[in-house]
Amino acid sequence: MYQPMRKADRALTPAESLQLLMKGEYGFLATVDREGQPYAVPLSYVLMDGAIYFHTALEGYMLDNLRHESRTHFTVVGETEPHLEGKANFTTSFESVMVFGRAFEVTDREERTKALLALCEKYVPGHTEMARKVSAACVRSAVWKVSLDHVTGKAKRKL
Repeated sequence: MYQPMRKADRALTPAESLQLLMKGEYGFLATVDREGQPYAVPLSYVLMDGAIYFHTALEGYMLDNLRHESRTHFTVVGETEPHLEGKANFTTSFESVMVFGRAFEVTDREERTKALLALCEKYVPGHTEMARKVSAACVRSAVWKVSLDHVTGKAKRKL
């Protein structure tokens, strides 16, 4: 079902892939609409309890797509660095991780609150006063999670 990596020597271990997924700043969630048109959107996210969580508006194109087709793809690009090898060979060092999974709307209030608090802790660590605002946000935003059905990472390190 999943294609093998062409340059397998660049494959990250499962632990390295999850580490990159955990430390990534943002990711791109790819969906497909009813006509088969692909659509990808950058998202803030958090890896929690073996799934990717993100928050979004209560309605919109991305959500229409996810409600139509729950299969999705999530990509995170870590550090990159373009450089020359020798006098004329241009290349880029990089690290990335891709997740194939299914997206599910989180309806349980406790799980939603936990995910929103984890997002706050990731992006504004130490601001525990956010808890009250997070509880209020639960009714004004949707929380979704993506299962980690297949995770693959790849890196080209600088020589």
